[in-house]
Amino acid sequence: MAELIELRKPYLLFIGDAEDTMVAKTAAGIAYWRPEDSLGQMRLTPDAVDIGLPDMGVVEAANAGAGTIVIGLAPVGGSLPESWLLVCVAALEAGLDIASGLHTQLGEIPEIQQVAERTGRKVFDVRVPPANLPCGTGVKLTGKRVLTVGTDCCVGKMYSALAINAELKRRGQNSTFRATGQTGILIEGAGIAVDAVVSDFLSGAVEVLAPDNDADHIDIIEGQGSLFHPAYAAVSLGLLHGAQADGLVLCHELGRAEIDGGYPGYAIPPLKQVIQTNLDLARRTNARAKLVGIAVNSSLLEADQAAAQMAEIEQKHQVSVVDPVRTGVAALVDYLEKNI
Repeated sequence: MAELIELRKPYLLFIGDAEDTMVAKTAAGIAYWRPEDSLGQMRLTPDAVDIGLPDMGVVEAANAGAGTIVIGLAPVGGSLPESWLLVCVAALEAGLDIASGLHTQLGEIPEIQQVAERTGRKVFDVRVPPANLPCGTGVKLTGKRVLTVGTDCCVGKMYSALAINAELKRRGQNSTFRATGQTGILIEGAGIAVDAVVSDFLSGAVEVLAPDNDADHIDIIEGQGSLFHPAYAAVSLGLLHGAQADGLVLCHELGRAEIDGGYPGYAIPPLKQVIQTNLDLARRTNARAKLVGIAVNSSLLEADQAAAQMAEIEQKHQVSVVDPVRTGVAALVDYLEKNI
């Protein structure tokens, strides 16, 4: 059976010399969502982004109990800067594992590979899926599952899933966030990067990610892409079938009219069409799949405009509409607890 990536905690978060908050967003996301796992930050220059954690070197962090140094940045050009290579080697020597979301596979760099083998430490390239993933079976799994789906990429599927899981846990519910992308994996410390899985095994990977569980357990599965995206619809469909979701949460950015990222002419379909298409395809592996609610990103609008549009959508579709940042997700979770 394939083994999920599972990272040793707590983390030393590597900021490097990044001076742009967006470049360091993975480290910032880990610190925000998992403060209990975030021991310190490592910055190579005083001008680097400060995410509010104690500054530490690898030896200091290891002595303080850190298990893994997390590298979530992307250097320009894709190659690994010499200074970062030295940090990786020093981290392994200090007894830390390395987790990386880079396109460059650290585990294949000879200097890092040799030190990892000598020290017995692990290098996790989280974009690389586990070996021996099975094909999907469609056999009904026990436990409950909720999947975030989207009208497009980058509309808040990960953030919404994390927020829903956090609210469930606050209420004492037995729930788990299931990460399907590199940032989510680095936040959660476990998961499968499904966009790197060979398509025949994608649904099976999701079945491995969210296996049989207790009847009262709720898996909150991070969605990817959109069924209406001309490039990434395949991963969205594989997730739908493998998740066997009891409930779907539709994520949408208010004010976005076209598929983002260089796809002119591809309009975002009406929400009714997006909802129905996702439900029709989700019901292939779970005939009882239903819409739990709609989570919007309203950052393009003023607060009063956002509130008006959310109220209109709620009235039209007769489900809770929330903005995880502006309103929280309590109303959506209220429905989930009663109906899933």
